[in-house]
Amino acid sequence: MENTVSITAADVNKLRQITGAGMMDCKKALTEAGGDFDKAIEILRKKGQKVAANRSDRSANEGYVLGLTTPDHKAGVLVALNCETDFVAKNADFISFATKIANVALKTMPANVDALLAEKLEDGRTIADHITDMIGKIGEKIEIGFVGEVKGEYVYAYNHPGNRVGTIVALNKNIEKSEEVAKDVAMQVAAMAPVALDKADVSQEIIDKEIEIAMEQLRQEGKPEDKLEMIAKGKLEKFFKESTLLNQEFIKDNKLTVAQYMKQVDNDLTAIAFQRYALGQ
Repeated sequence: MENTVSITAADVNKLRQITGAGMMDCKKALTEAGGDFDKAIEILRKKGQKVAANRSDRSANEGYVLGLTTPDHKAGVLVALNCETDFVAKNADFISFATKIANVALKTMPANVDALLAEKLEDGRTIADHITDMIGKIGEKIEIGFVGEVKGEYVYAYNHPGNRVGTIVALNKNIEKSEEVAKDVAMQVAAMAPVALDKADVSQEIIDKEIEIAMEQLRQEGKPEDKLEMIAKGKLEKFFKESTLLNQEFIKDNKLTVAQYMKQVDNDLTAIAFQRYALGQ
């Protein structure tokens, strides 16, 4: 059946900002995908376009991202309060409210966004009620876009200037250089957006999708059909190296992986968990 979904210039521009692909490529992909952005990105990747991998944080628009740790650095939370415009995101009241929510999350370690919304502020009313009030006052959609936690022997929170990107990282040991190392790794997570800690932590769904995309690229290159899956699986190693934290090239010294960098500091030191959230990606 012919696709009748109307693709606007704004839709095309949004996909272009997300992926960096050309305008016509973006329009064709959106048309083929019936306006579905996730499908359009997958189509672009299958056609060999160098675009960002699918990320759960892509739908975010504006807001304030904040990572906090407990005083003993044994735990940390990352919270994002989302809004529609940059003007609201930079408002002092909005930032203060986001900070209050993050502090509540640090105390309660909620399991998910719904659990955090049910928590109460100092006046006894829930965070959800306060968000409803703010929506009525400001006239924009406001929501908690993300809440995540990590625990370990040393946890570091990195808030990139502007609070559009935040990360928290947990190490397995607390040593003299833990703060320095954890900060380096947290900045790595912010810059390189790994999808998982190590190869074994990548979901089968992501692996299957990467194989599918690689096979389609190879098919378009004219590779034999009976060899596609084997070659595609070989390409997975490159994906793991680029997309899993411990195997990524360390941004401060690309002769080392992140895992090797930590082992140079202490042979048993490693990252055991991380969370990352970015607005508008």
